[in-house]
Formats: sequence, C-alpha cells, structure tokens
Amino acid sequence: MRIALLEDDPAQTELIETWLAEAGHSCTSHGTLKKFRDALSNDTFDLLIVDWNLPDGTGIEAVTWAREQIDWHVPVLFITSRDQEEDVVTALNAGADDYITKPAKQLETLARLKALERRLVATGSDDEVLDCPPFLINAAERLILVDGKPADLTHTEFELALVLFRNVGRLLSRSYLLDKVWGTTADLNTRKVDTHTSRLRIKLGIHPECGWRLNAIYHHGYRLEHMVAAD
Repeated sequence: MRIALLEDDPAQTELIETWLAEAGHSCTSHGTLKKFRDALSNDTFDLLIVDWNLPDGTGIEAVTWAREQIDWHVPVLFITSRDQEEDVVTALNAGADDYITKPAKQLETLARLKALERRLVATGSDDEVLDCPPFLINAAERLILVDGKPADLTHTEFELALVLFRNVGRLLSRSYLLDKVWGTTADLNTRKVDTHTSRLRIKLGIHPECGWRLNAIYHHGYRLEHMVAAD
C-alpha cells in the first residue's frame, strides 16, 4: 500500500517507516499538518496514519479535512499517546477507522493495517467482475467487454483500466498510477501515464455519450467519472 504518515516525532517516524518498509509498503512522512495537507492535495494514498498532537494543529483536524476534501474511502489509523476513552470516540467520530495507543507494537500495528487493507473497496480481487455498462471488466480473464465486444488492450492498458474502474470517482495522481500499474515510485516518467491513458480513452471509447468521462486534472492526475443521466 501507499501510506501517508503524519507524525512529528523523528524517532516514531523512523520506527513506523521501518515497519512499513519491512512489510512491503511505501510510506511518505510529514511532520506538520500543513505538509500533510499539501501531500494529500497533490498525491494519492491507500491509507493514512495520523498522530494527534502536531506543531500546527491536531490529527483530528487532519482527518476532518481529509474526509471533507479528499476521500471517504481511504482508511485512517490513529497512532497516538492519548489513551482516554473520549479521545478514541472523538477520533472515530471524526472519521478514523482504527486507533492504537503509543507505544505501538510492530505486529499489532501491521495486523491492524492488514485488516484495514482488506476493507479497501479499491483493492479488488483476482476474480472480480466489474459491471459498469457499457463496460464489463473481468479481472480473472484479463478481459474488458465494450457493449459485449472484447477490447483490444495491451497488458499495461488493461492494468490501467482495472485501477481506474476500481476507483471510480476518485482522483488518482500520476505517481499513484505509476506505482499501481508500472510498479515504480519514480516520478521521472509520468508522461507514460498520459500516453497510456489517452490510448485507453480511445480504445474503450470513454466519452460522455456513453455515460463515462475520464478527466485529466492539471498538475495532478486522472479521475474516471460515471455520469448519471438527469431525470
């Protein structure tokens, strides 16, 4: 998973980064609320880990902002020294999905992250079938039908389409797509995302007339939207 960490303690940051790396996750860390907001405004993440007390605000403010501005589907895990029942309730009511009191334990933290990962709608499964008329996406057969006819897609184009249709309505950064489709975290060749997205739009015939729109968001990435017809 691509994880954004909001933690102002360097020792805690290094510890959590190490745990996540050992578990195969990528992590970007931010020591202030402002830097965290900037990161979420310009990139896409699968999960957020948030501390409570920050130099320029609180984790509650971070979660509230993320839920209002970014995405309700992104799981949020609080890791904080605040251990009162009312703190847990406040965090959960603000939009957190889970809560760990410091000092966090490695195996427990990774287990809770795994549980949150299983809840991700966007994770999908190897045998899922997405019915998005006029598109039918079969993950197991690596096949996309458009009005019942198979689309002629390359391996990469199919992977890109699968990520987009698993995340309908969600703004996906180019670096996120590079990670999920090409398996790289480098931002040096984001042009390939634009090229493949353009080809995919043409091959699948994604346009408002068929009820779908694939928008390029300037300086950020792409959003696949299902256009609901007006009554």
